[in-house]
Amino acid sequence: MTNSFPNYHNPAVRLNKTATPPMQQLKTGNNVPFEIQTINWMRENKWKDDLVPQRHNYYMIIWVKEGSGTHLIDLEKFEITNKTIYCLRPGQIHLFRPTEDTDGYVISFNSEFLCLHENNFDLLLNTGLFNTFSHSPAFSVHEEMERELDHAALKMKQEFDNMFLLRSEILRVFLKIFLIHLTRQYENLSYKTTQSKNVELAKKFHSLLEKNFTKKKMVTDYAEELIVTPNYLNEIVKKVSGFPASHHIQQRIVLEAKRQAVYADLSMKEIAYDLGFDDIAHFSKFFKNVSGRSYTSFKKEISGQLAY
Repeated sequence: MTNSFPNYHNPAVRLNKTATPPMQQLKTGNNVPFEIQTINWMRENKWKDDLVPQRHNYYMIIWVKEGSGTHLIDLEKFEITNKTIYCLRPGQIHLFRPTEDTDGYVISFNSEFLCLHENNFDLLLNTGLFNTFSHSPAFSVHEEMERELDHAALKMKQEFDNMFLLRSEILRVFLKIFLIHLTRQYENLSYKTTQSKNVELAKKFHSLLEKNFTKKKMVTDYAEELIVTPNYLNEIVKKVSGFPASHHIQQRIVLEAKRQAVYADLSMKEIAYDLGFDDIAHFSKFFKNVSGRSYTSFKKEISGQLAY
């Protein structure tokens, strides 16, 4: 996934200069970019030294079956509750702090692992589960779906902990099953069937936006690549998500600006330049128009609110 994020593995701009740098890529002994562990194992072995939020470059699903604690995701703090799933996409910043009695799973993977042999399977990743604009990253799991998810998770854990023949293939199959069950709960399938072309266009737009938001800031840029008119793109994206394409472009830029303002040791000028603004005054005006407050006011208001 390409972007112009600051290099957080460079000590000069890391989220916290004394913090442990986030893991570059998940690898098992078999060089498979996939991992499934219990929440307790992660808390004891990987999260115990995480004192500040981390930005990861892979997808992560945290399934809390039972437990409590806090979960900071970008600029929002969640209270951890039973039967809750958090879907995080590459680039998001989070800090998960469960209590000792919290039970559940943490599944981490990259798109290459899931889509290794199927070029079009990235559509599953864009169904909405990992869309940072369409919904909260946390949602509850109903009892019937919980049984299906538990079966898939147990099979994944069994395969992950052993070196069986065709281990990667089995892991990939059960990961797809797990994601499909999540998607069935999250999505209204009848709506998708009748609006499949609209949904498909919206998915393509969001995929392009995630890759290009620092360079392309006009609806026209994305409409040209998708071979539609700007008005049509705005209309279709609004039908699917409730907001036009222009809104998503603006919100994605401001989200990244807020992330860097809170978590990176960068000045407003550096953030503006990193997000493709040559004029700091233009960036300041853009930030205020989109967020409803000035950059300086945002920095003051957010101070202390996300204490972790």
